[in-house]
Amino acid sequence: MTASAHVLVFRPLIEIMRKRGDEVEITARDYAQTLQLLELHGLTAEVVGRHGGRSRVQKARQMTHRLHALKKWAKGRSFDVALAHGSHELTMTARRLGIPSSTTFDYEFATLQHQLGCRAATKVVVPEAIPPERLRPYGARPPKLVQYPGLKEEYYLADFEPDRSLLDRFGVDPARVLVVLRPPPDVSLYHRHSNPLFPMTLDHLGRLEDVHAFVLPRTEEQRDYVRDLDLPSVILPEQAVDAQSLIALADVVVSAGGTMNREAAALGVPVYTTYGGRLGGVDEELIRQGRLKPLTDPRALDLHKREAGPAGDRVRRDPALMLDLLLSAMR
Repeated sequence: MTASAHVLVFRPLIEIMRKRGDEVEITARDYAQTLQLLELHGLTAEVVGRHGGRSRVQKARQMTHRLHALKKWAKGRSFDVALAHGSHELTMTARRLGIPSSTTFDYEFATLQHQLGCRAATKVVVPEAIPPERLRPYGARPPKLVQYPGLKEEYYLADFEPDRSLLDRFGVDPARVLVVLRPPPDVSLYHRHSNPLFPMTLDHLGRLEDVHAFVLPRTEEQRDYVRDLDLPSVILPEQAVDAQSLIALADVVVSAGGTMNREAAALGVPVYTTYGGRLGGVDEELIRQGRLKPLTDPRALDLHKREAGPAGDRVRRDPALMLDLLLSAMR
């Protein structure tokens, strides 16, 4: 698990496997809230390396370190299969050790990552919304390429119900419009150009008296940046929080990333994207469906209290189906 979202994706899959008696070992990279979320969900992992930051040289060094450490850790342990969410180090290590592997992801333009990870993997499992021709340059074609309906979030949120006590714990005023914000992935290679829209949106919302802007930073650098702004309407947690409950209880979500946008769409919450990179097939489809709105000006945000719809409006998909596709690498 190399990023925060991976904990959420694999949590129900690990639960299914362990309940039926499978032995599951977890490895993780120290990045963003990955380790905190593992602890929050009661999962223990072998920590292998950390993020290389913005530097291409440091990224390469960290990748080399993780490849060596993963091989040393896994060698001789008789693994039957390796499952990854875009972790090219895991599929590459599995390939070197002769272990079948599956990788899954829902953003197709992380080019270097997928050139390495998809070519090494036995199976590539992605949403149907991604046009298959976009994956051919990575060596992913049927039968290696397997696609599933809907959003990955509709699978891992299938058993989710929000914790309403969260708002009281952080002093959220129920009379104010609650906006949840996620900054851009500004240390990722596929998001290298600046994104001025998010700081503009944060500044706009952070000064409105009828809004509580709950910011979920990715890194300590982002946390320090938001804290130093000292905006009166901003709530900034010091540790990882139950972001899914926060999203489910929000009136609006504004995110420059991908997973939080799609979680909001899966939970039926109005969501705007400020993502500055090339949109992937999943987000393109959500925009066509009207479930995701591109934001170009923070003044265009529709800020009002939302009446939560019935839980039956949500699409809930069986995570066992996702697991079966991933484990098809062994067949």
